[in-house]
Amino acid sequence: MSDTEKKIADTRGQFMQAVQEGRELSDASWTACRIVLTTQRLVLISDGKRQISLQSIDRIADRHDVNQASAGVSNYVALHVGEDVLLVSAGEHEAFETDLYRASLNGEIILVQHPAVEGGVVQNTEWTKGRMKVTDEALQLALADGQAVEVERADIGGLTIEDKTVSGEERTVIEVEHTDDGISVETHLAGEEFHATVLQVMLEESAERNQADLDLSSTERRVIMALHSGVSPFDIPSFVGIDVEQSEEIFDRLIELDVISVVRERTEVQLTTKGRRVAGENISEQ
Repeated sequence: MSDTEKKIADTRGQFMQAVQEGRELSDASWTACRIVLTTQRLVLISDGKRQISLQSIDRIADRHDVNQASAGVSNYVALHVGEDVLLVSAGEHEAFETDLYRASLNGEIILVQHPAVEGGVVQNTEWTKGRMKVTDEALQLALADGQAVEVERADIGGLTIEDKTVSGEERTVIEVEHTDDGISVETHLAGEEFHATVLQVMLEESAERNQADLDLSSTERRVIMALHSGVSPFDIPSFVGIDVEQSEEIFDRLIELDVISVVRERTEVQLTTKGRRVAGENISEQ
């Protein structure tokens, strides 16, 4: 290991050669191994040692089931290296995936448009360079114009992948919806093919985890869209056309479903006997 290479993870797991020289191996099986991940390579140690340079990985995907053995494992990453595909599954797989994203993306430069959309309104924002950092909770971007942008992985509401011309080149653009200071925004990301594929897998996984199969009424959906467009919670009854009591019931249900969160409690109070006595004393003194 060179002086510049740093170990990121050292764990146990298993791997499978799913595709070799372009040919799927239907009889492939899992091999138990030690997994060592550094800033430059992935090393799989069993009876022998297999080393994969991170720079040699063309694409990272979440699945490539070639047989029942691979389909039976719920969590693994598929590494596309030339005409080969290698499946790797770690014991603490979620942590290993984050470490792999960190090894692939940390310190790398990507093009960023932030905010591309704010509060549902398209912004005339220029593309700028941003340096990436992956943490357990977020994708952090340090932009050339001095901005610090954080896309929390648990806060991703939607993801769109499109091919667009950016800075004169055809690139894969990842449009990620999240919040910034409580406002719904879209941040657009575009970069080299490998970085784009890693970002896509990481952010899609987070978006899918955040999705919920909710049975919402049309009124509840109208409330959500009103909040999304910037309508104050206090103006929801008149905006949506419901009474205050119904809006409070909808808020309570959406809080239970983790669709909205409470920013500030509004306390409803009434005077007690002691309070009425204090008020009466103040009035008599005037």
